[in-house]
Amino acid sequence: MRNILILLFILLTICIQKAYSKNFQIGQIVENELEIKRSIKFKLPEGKWEVVRKSTDNQYGISQKIIGIARVENNEVMEVIEVYEGLLAGIYVGYIDQAINEIVFKNKYDGCYEKPEYYFVKFFWKGSSHNCLVVKPLDVFKALNNPDDPEKRGMGAAYNIWLKNNNYVIPSIFLESYHTYFTRLSKGNWYQLTYMANPKIFNSPESKFKTIETTEYNGANINNFPQHKKIMDIFLELSKKRHIEFENSLKAKRRHRLKF
Repeated sequence: MRNILILLFILLTICIQKAYSKNFQIGQIVENELEIKRSIKFKLPEGKWEVVRKSTDNQYGISQKIIGIARVENNEVMEVIEVYEGLLAGIYVGYIDQAINEIVFKNKYDGCYEKPEYYFVKFFWKGSSHNCLVVKPLDVFKALNNPDDPEKRGMGAAYNIWLKNNNYVIPSIFLESYHTYFTRLSKGNWYQLTYMANPKIFNSPESKFKTIETTEYNGANINNFPQHKKIMDIFLELSKKRHIEFENSLKAKRRHRLKF
């Protein structure tokens, strides 16, 4: 059974390319909303979004899907959204629930807990149920090429190929909101949504520092840069609204919902 937990962790953190979703094709243009299934749709910011990454896997009764889309403006990447869907009902429940809790709350690299570089963390966690929002800066080069978590290495391959083939420009730092919800009280399905935005969207001042340790958006540094903090505050409020939409789309239990 320990092997099952390890397998789940690996499946949740690597890019699986051997099978594809019936709903999307690489290069497909999506507008207005991202429909994961008939009952679950996420609103999209205005514009044309291109499907850049997709992967599905079905093993040991576990069905998982990732879809990644991006919006480009004047040859520069402005926004990226990734959605993860895990259909985890009725199989190895105790082991899977333990694995999810460890991935979300005990991963030493990233998770739903306070870290110096994070700007905002709020979560609900009781038993196997959780609901979490994290707002933080993202070191884009590191995420695509050399993430701290060795299990995530290679996950940026689809984006790197897409960037190279189209000669697109991408900023050094994205603003990121991470949304995750899981409960056994409603089908036992796990959804994660990650939204990444180019600070230019918010007319941000120029960033002089390009790494997660030095960026003006780092939670430990941001009070020294009031103009950047103002941008992050705008992004935070939008992230809270996005999380409420995320909860509504998933029909999250009222007692699980975050109170902002």
